[in-house]
Amino acid sequence: MDFRVVNLDSPLFSTLQHMIDLADDGDKSSHAPTRSYMRDAKAMAATPADVKEYPNSYVFVIDMPGLKSGDIKVQVEDDNMLVISGERKREEEKEGAKYVRMERRVGKLMRKFSLPENANTDAISAVCQDGVLTVTVQKLPPPEPKKPKTIEVKIG
Repeated sequence: MDFRVVNLDSPLFSTLQHMIDLADDGDKSSHAPTRSYMRDAKAMAATPADVKEYPNSYVFVIDMPGLKSGDIKVQVEDDNMLVISGERKREEEKEGAKYVRMERRVGKLMRKFSLPENANTDAISAVCQDGVLTVTVQKLPPPEPKKPKTIEVKIG
């Protein structure tokens, strides 16, 4: 209820109205995505990748133009989430020069991949050559088939 409509302008009612307004504002923002979430979502949408499966490995190929190997991060989170990220920074403007057109993308690059159960997260390699990052995740050997257990039957 809006107490101002009833013309109750006492300090008590204005304080209550202020508290109600704050509670309403808090409800709206608690469901909104955070700025970092939106930045990460844009980075993932703008970072194309190819994923190949070989008999002994999975290979992830991602274009990372303009990034040095030190600017690229390859991590495994939660035992099965491969996270590849990097950030391309804007070149510093030199004195007397100004941009006429700026089309190359700057900012964060990121992709997340859920690894299958047979991925060996202890055997991951990453190579960046000519702006193309290749991450290789070896597969675990297939489990040995369980042999049936024979139980001796005793006569009693």
